[in-house]
Amino acid sequence: MLYLFEINHILFISGAEIVFVFFIVLLVFGADKIPSIAKTLAKGMTQVRRATNDIKNEIQNSVDVESPTKKLTQDFKEEVDKVKKDFDDLGDSIKREL
Repeated sequence: MLYLFEINHILFISGAEIVFVFFIVLLVFGADKIPSIAKTLAKGMTQVRRATNDIKNEIQNSVDVESPTKKLTQDFKEEVDKVKKDFDDLGDSIKREL
């Protein structure tokens, strides 16, 4: 029932109009063809959903490509900070000796 409400909200048509459309489809195609039509529509919607998910995954993967470079940059900064700290410690020890 909620699904029917969502269709009404999206398409801006009332429940009576949807029933009328289903009645016309029943008259045009016949009762024996409606299940095959519904099955075909379901397959089509599944393919569209899969294609959409594939596109989303491709976009996400292209965004994730930047992550290794960020990690590499962060690792490099950490190593530079360690070297700076070592030099500071070395400078402090030299000052103590003088």
